[in-house]
Amino acid sequence: MKLLRLKITDPLGFRSLQSGFEHHFRSKWTLQDELASKDGFAPFVCAGRNGSGKSNLLEVLASIFFQLEILRVRRSFLPEVLQNEDQGFSPVAFELDYLIQVPPEYIRPDGPAWAKVGVWKKPGESVRFLWENQGDFDTDAYEIFKDGHADILLPQYVLGYSSGENEILSLPFFKMRFVQFDEYWQALKQQLPYPGRPESRLVYLDSGFSQAILLCNLLLQNDDALEPFRKDVGIDELKEFRILIRRSTEIDESQIAAFGSQDASKRESIKDIVNNHPALSITETEMGTEGYRLNLVELLEGDEGSDKIIVRLKRCATCWFEDDATDTLVLDYYVNEATKQAFRENFDFETDHSPIPLFQAFQVLLTLNLYAVSDTLKAELYTSDSHYVNETVPTLASDQRVMRFKFVKFSKKDVAQPMMLKELSDGEHQLLHSLGLCLLFKNTNSLFLLDEPETHFNPDWRSNFITRLRQCLAANDDAATTQEMLITTHTPFLISDSKPEKVLVFKKEDDVVSITPPDYNTLGASINKITMNTFGKRETIGGHAQGILDELRKQFENGGDKKKIIEELNQNLGDSLEKILLIKSILDSEGAQG
Repeated sequence: MKLLRLKITDPLGFRSLQSGFEHHFRSKWTLQDELASKDGFAPFVCAGRNGSGKSNLLEVLASIFFQLEILRVRRSFLPEVLQNEDQGFSPVAFELDYLIQVPPEYIRPDGPAWAKVGVWKKPGESVRFLWENQGDFDTDAYEIFKDGHADILLPQYVLGYSSGENEILSLPFFKMRFVQFDEYWQALKQQLPYPGRPESRLVYLDSGFSQAILLCNLLLQNDDALEPFRKDVGIDELKEFRILIRRSTEIDESQIAAFGSQDASKRESIKDIVNNHPALSITETEMGTEGYRLNLVELLEGDEGSDKIIVRLKRCATCWFEDDATDTLVLDYYVNEATKQAFRENFDFETDHSPIPLFQAFQVLLTLNLYAVSDTLKAELYTSDSHYVNETVPTLASDQRVMRFKFVKFSKKDVAQPMMLKELSDGEHQLLHSLGLCLLFKNTNSLFLLDEPETHFNPDWRSNFITRLRQCLAANDDAATTQEMLITTHTPFLISDSKPEKVLVFKKEDDVVSITPPDYNTLGASINKITMNTFGKRETIGGHAQGILDELRKQFENGGDKKKIIEELNQNLGDSLEKILLIKSILDSEGAQG
């Protein structure tokens, strides 16, 4: 995917981005150069001061693709509260142009390899698509998705990650996570077929997925792909891990009617429904009365020869057992080459050895941990634009979760005993997470939205981050990579590793956000120059040290003892450009007087 142009035509704008905000990501000439170049992957680096609107650009893209996802999945399954077309999702009006690589089976003879797509929405109207270079047809979004063109016109995935508490970026992804849960819940209630993978293309990879990301990569990636992991963090081999799946939970009698027949003419008692539904059972409570339990993973289980998720996980396990007291399935994996081969045979079929099917299996199971959220709260979440959505969702104790990982251990360079992910530092954890999600989706036609992914890195890791991303998302034989990435940052290192056309400098004046290209060559520019030109900080030293230097400069300008001032500079301050310039001014003044 390659973004071309975004314009916000919503009369109210979007967050800090005003109505009429427009940005051209590529010119006609830079696009031609990029498509012909073999330079490989390069992200857009969004830089600027705090509050300048950087994150809002990522947020509005996430919100637009959320609206498109809602339209795409409406015909298959969508919760009732989202069925209304007039939801008033923000922004209510926009224009978005981009290129998307056409799948080989859809490329016409002598036709272009990239489709130019225009998507726009006017207030009160439906979303429309214009497919410019594939017949130049202009049509309603419903017709596009009905005819099965979603795979051609939309990115395979829109992936979000924020190192902080960016609730607005996570909100549309979070809603789609609940849509994914409701898709499974609806199939479970009505005993409908379930594909065993998420329907949604929006994936928010927060810290709750860190163990899943690490496992998928260490189990299924080859040594060359894992080199970025090993270069900085020193991760070597996965040693062992455990998966716990809590099969059933108590269910209130008032909830059982929803599992009955959809035929309103049938009159079923509670016991009839329980007896007729394979996921329901009657149990005896501690008080000696009848209670009810629901097997939450019933659609994911099957006989030994089936292809359902839990059966496949069992086939890969070193050993497994069922804890009858808690109705928990415990799967243990002691990892060697045979274990990896078992996962390859069970989870990467028809995908050219991609780890994505295994990740999607984990994604389905982890999403079932939302079972405790009430229908009332879900309905509120679906229509919310609150900054505090995540805070309203209950956090389950570990033994109440449907699925969790335990004892994930791997070897690490220069460490004698195997380590667990939780033992790593914040920076190590963040590097494995951000690089890991790129490795997972490296061969996809996707949009990555990363909000300050390098906040916990040391300077060396920051200076190498673009290099590591390029290694993770290296192109195969194509001249241009198929992934698009936007990164917000406050570090000059990412700018120094980017060409000027890939650096977006944000400014906000009088409530108007603007994006301008740098007026200098950023690739290879010094950190000092970037700090001064992009972030508006003229000094290269800290504020307290600058105050000491300013006081000594004042003494010099007021005729103070020059020798004493130089002694104090050398005694109190380390080497810096500012210190050298002041000493030079003092010495030059002595020469002038002589």
